[in-house]
Amino acid sequence: MFSSLVGQTRALTLLDRALTSGRMAHAYLFAGPDGIGKTTCALELAAALLCRGSRNERPCGACPGCRKFQSGAHPDLLRIQPDGAALKIDQIRDLKKTLNFAPLESKVRVVILEEVQTMRREAGNSLLKLLEEPPPDNLLLLVGNSLDSILETIVSRCQIIPFIPLSLEETAAIIQQHRPDLDTAGCQALAALTGGCPGRALRMESGEVLPIYHRIVQAVAAEGESSAQRIEQAITLAMTLADCKDGLETVLHLLRIFLKDMMVVHCGLPVPNMPLQTEQLRERWNLDRLSAKIAAIDLAEQALAGNCNRGLLSEVLLLELLDCTYTTPKQYD
Repeated sequence: MFSSLVGQTRALTLLDRALTSGRMAHAYLFAGPDGIGKTTCALELAAALLCRGSRNERPCGACPGCRKFQSGAHPDLLRIQPDGAALKIDQIRDLKKTLNFAPLESKVRVVILEEVQTMRREAGNSLLKLLEEPPPDNLLLLVGNSLDSILETIVSRCQIIPFIPLSLEETAAIIQQHRPDLDTAGCQALAALTGGCPGRALRMESGEVLPIYHRIVQAVAAEGESSAQRIEQAITLAMTLADCKDGLETVLHLLRIFLKDMMVVHCGLPVPNMPLQTEQLRERWNLDRLSAKIAAIDLAEQALAGNCNRGLLSEVLLLELLDCTYTTPKQYD
């Protein structure tokens, strides 16, 4: 069990201790950055609990429970993912109806709620009632990337399992394992770009995230254009960014890393794997301007978590990043 997870010693120790003692909490919150193995861990824990083999060899991979789990057809495993941009209250209501019944085949039913940070308050309050009075023989595994964006009342009723970014060496090794066609330098660059989150790196490399990220960085760095040209470019890029589907959050994360690296460069320190020459930017941007751009990204992420209009969000952000406005917006209307 947990053989596919790397670098999460504390999280695995806490779970192994609970399994060994036989005293599992009714709800766990797997918290940490996106792409570091939280959902993988939740699934492996579920596989062990639904296995009918020897206790010391779970999951065995051969029993009826394991075979149904591997085929994705186990009736006592529920995976609930966001419906669109968020987990909806109707999904929580349907879950509560299901949990009124006992597990069908196993001693325990395992429910994995993914991206719980996307829940609005009404859905969160509905889930809170379930956590306050949990039905017997059910284990809830909540997966989220930020404790700050989850209702404190929900956090307080779960046992927190912390997940941390991997080292760059571990991240690069995982990327290399999944993408043997990439050379060592490419794997290391992706590892550095995503801050030790291999899942995010693999999605970036195979999708639309990297192209739009590089286009935005190049536009941010460009000089010699008129104000009208930069506004037009910002709006064009915003349309592309808004259409980035599941990659929008990752693009925002990468832009924050780029701007923080620019702060380091501005202080005269070297930064490896920078996507462009930074000397001209160092002269154009002071730390206040860089801080304002990072604040704009923070605001965009908050708006995204609140299911704000993606087009408006992207447009306001790109106008700020391309210096078409010099005041960070206070809210999205």
